[in-house]
Amino acid sequence: MNDKMIRRNLYKVLRKTGVPRDRIAEDASYENDMLMDDIDMTCFLFYLETKFNLAIENEILPKIPTVQSTINYLQQRCA
Repeated sequence: MNDKMIRRNLYKVLRKTGVPRDRIAEDASYENDMLMDDIDMTCFLFYLETKFNLAIENEILPKIPTVQSTINYLQQRCA
């Protein structure tokens, strides 16, 4: 999957999770900028795993706190 597809699909997942379009930016933090709580993160993780057809361990979540870090993670896993 190329970089453009990863970004597009990640943004779709964020929108499906309920994040307003104007809060989505590459340097945005899920907790601080998008105001996502634990329930939001659980939904986000479910949609992310479904959309990208992969399993993400719970201990990975603290390592992907921003949109950019998630893009980097997905580039490694979906290459």
